Amino acid sequence: MRTAVINIKIDPKVKIKAQKVALDLGFSLSSIINGYLKHFIKTETLYFTTQPEELTDYLIQALKESKKDIKKNNVSPGFSTTKDAIAWLNRK
Repeated sequence: MRTAVINIKIDPKVKIKAQKVALDLGFSLSSIINGYLKHFIKTETLYFTTQPEELTDYLIQALKESKKDIKKNNVSPGFSTTKDAIAWLNRK
């Protein structure tokens, strides 16, 4: 694989902490940055947050309902045709 070098200025403490996190996850910092850049190219978006994501009450309720459906085996098996899907919906 051909490679190119990018020189960036970064706080040494940030670099050390990022290298540790990458290593803990089993990656090199270079592979993390490369993956991030590929994602950036693909999505053309930047995402920054300092807040952990929280589940909304609506999502928590939907997850509870999904668990109940799974326990009742009330989930679709996947279908090859529209006819099969309609038959499954009309089964009860």
